[in-house]
Amino acid sequence: MIVIGIDPGYSRVGWGVVEGRRHEIASRAWGCIETAKETPMAARMLEVWRATNAILDEWTPDNMAIETLYFSKNVTTAMQVAEVRGILRLAAAERELPVAEYAPNQIKLAVTGSGRADKKQVQEMVRRVLALEAVPRPDDAADALACAVCHLHWGR
Repeated sequence: MIVIGIDPGYSRVGWGVVEGRRHEIASRAWGCIETAKETPMAARMLEVWRATNAILDEWTPDNMAIETLYFSKNVTTAMQVAEVRGILRLAAAERELPVAEYAPNQIKLAVTGSGRADKKQVQEMVRRVLALEAVPRPDDAADALACAVCHLHWGR
């Protein structure tokens, strides 16, 4: 099974492709879709949509796993991230690609064994689980790979 994990954001969207089953997982690719701060929001959304489509066309995943929206203070940022999530879900829907959503603590639990793990612990476990020489960069890509690994552990 090929899974694309997504760490949504409005200026950076991390993505990571993994393949395998629960205990036999390998990374295939990862990266980050970045949009310029000075670009109008509509144009940024279009950039994310186009880049996501290109990634989905290249890797033809069986499932998409996306981190749920989490925010604590900035409602404006949360709204923008929600819009990006809509674009990502649209790209998946156009391909009839199933989408699973995972809360940050679910992802941490699946990857490290603790729902309270910190960012560095998650990144190190992603490196180990995927047998990588180094932690994937940027951080958003490592988070996306963690989301994809979570889906292989928890997804139905």
